[in-house]
Amino acid sequence: MEKEYADSSNNGNFERVWWKEAVVYQIYPRSFKDSNGDGVGDLKGIISKLDYIQSLGIDVVWLNPIFSSPNDDNGYDISDYQGIMKEFGTMEDFDELLGGLHERGIKLILDLVVNHSSDEHRWFIEARSSRDNPYRNFYHWWPAEKGRPSHRFSFFDVNNDAWKYDERTNSYYLHYFSVKQPDLNWENPHLRNEIYRMMRFWLDKGIDGFRMDVIPFISKDTTYPPLPDHYNNDYVRYYSEGPYLHKYLQEMNREVLRKYDIMTVAEGIGVNTGTAMDFVDPDRKELNMLYHFDVTGIGLLPYEFKAPDPNGYDLVYFKDVFTRWDNTYAEKGWGTVYLANHDNPRMLTRWGSDSEEFRDVSSKMLTTFLLTMRATPYYYMGDEIGMSNIKFDDIEDYQDIETRNMYLHIYRTGGDTQRFIENQKITARDNSRTPFQWDSTANGGFTSAGSTPWLKVNPNYNTVNVSAQEKDPESILNYFRKLIQFRKSELTLVYGSYTLLDRDNPHVYAYKRELNGNILIVILNFKPHEASVWIPEVDLSYSKVVISNYGDTIGRPDKLRPFEALIFSL
Repeated sequence: MEKEYADSSNNGNFERVWWKEAVVYQIYPRSFKDSNGDGVGDLKGIISKLDYIQSLGIDVVWLNPIFSSPNDDNGYDISDYQGIMKEFGTMEDFDELLGGLHERGIKLILDLVVNHSSDEHRWFIEARSSRDNPYRNFYHWWPAEKGRPSHRFSFFDVNNDAWKYDERTNSYYLHYFSVKQPDLNWENPHLRNEIYRMMRFWLDKGIDGFRMDVIPFISKDTTYPPLPDHYNNDYVRYYSEGPYLHKYLQEMNREVLRKYDIMTVAEGIGVNTGTAMDFVDPDRKELNMLYHFDVTGIGLLPYEFKAPDPNGYDLVYFKDVFTRWDNTYAEKGWGTVYLANHDNPRMLTRWGSDSEEFRDVSSKMLTTFLLTMRATPYYYMGDEIGMSNIKFDDIEDYQDIETRNMYLHIYRTGGDTQRFIENQKITARDNSRTPFQWDSTANGGFTSAGSTPWLKVNPNYNTVNVSAQEKDPESILNYFRKLIQFRKSELTLVYGSYTLLDRDNPHVYAYKRELNGNILIVILNFKPHEASVWIPEVDLSYSKVVISNYGDTIGRPDKLRPFEALIFSL
């Protein structure tokens, strides 16, 4: 039985649960470590770095898709849910990886990509062979004799059109993403049973849970009416509010999830604070947690694809977003916190400063934020050494389908492609997918010297790498390790209440964490200049600095150095 502890934040009790206390480390397999010199990261490469992963102190590895795939969307187009991508290795390699992680006390969660499959999956090959094929109803089809179906938006299609005409059966099929990613038809119970069987296959192998890719999109109105006016082209919200979504998730929980001690996290695209509890309220028996998208749009210009505001982002709004989401889970449910992942740029470039002057302190400040919030932290590989955006100048250097197809769309419609490239230097997904920088040898130690990495290595690998930081006790890497151990030693940082301080300060993010009378004050300067903070409701005159990203204990609560992070104990 899990032990109960008094919780001063709501005068009740809380249960210690492993996935609430965990720090999740995300690995993008293609970019982590190449073991055979083909320029692509693989499972054996990850296995060779298990001791490094263990040294970080993290608890869970989230592995991006490793399943068989033609790689139209880097593994998110799956052609065999129970096969391993040939570039990544074999099932024996996977079993060795899983065993190696478990031997080191680390859990493993996999991506569950079941809104869509690859068009090279045998189900779809069968489905498009004829209208009366038994697998036809595994996907969404619209017969052409009924005319064109109502418009649906596609995120990765050059024409932004989610309906693809299939000549063989004179029909259109639905694809919210790439034309090679047809959407699965969850209305069909046979399809759902196949998915549940596949989930049990991996769980019976011993994995510890799933991160569920675009799971809010699985339910569709299969009459495909015109989009209601009140959605105002808000395709994301429309896609995430299907009529049977929660019926399907509750069935999934009943048939699979509740039978295992696992963690489940939804990629909560389209979910807001008003609908989040529908997914994570324990009484509803659906999922453990989700991560929202509210943070990803902060500091971007409206009506333009991922265009950063030249004036930067509004820290007050940033604070309001995270505070609003914390409040959502104040009584029940559980949240997540992240600043980067495979779908977003490097956190250092996006939220801090990747300049030589401020790389170290701003990276450490952002780490302090992630590891002191009340939520399960998700930390992306390479951020622990301060990796930054590569900022490609040429569209030919990009490999990501999102960037390449949007560039082509802008070009064909007469848009400003150079402006698009400049914007992508800050926001493109490939910025976070460049190979991991292990040392200062050729290709950053990611692959052998004579090999060509699948994506170019950031030229700063000569100075920004694991080998150099291992030797420096004050490095970004060792600060990350230190903060993880501090979080593990302070349950206040996991279960304690969160109170925002000095809300209107445009430069500083300050908050209080409190549990059973133990109080920690976190003060973070998000700016590259000195900043003041005003928190009269907290008396810090007898406090002690327990963490400083400047490596000293002289930090002042009223005047912060550039990107300074301080944790005070009262």
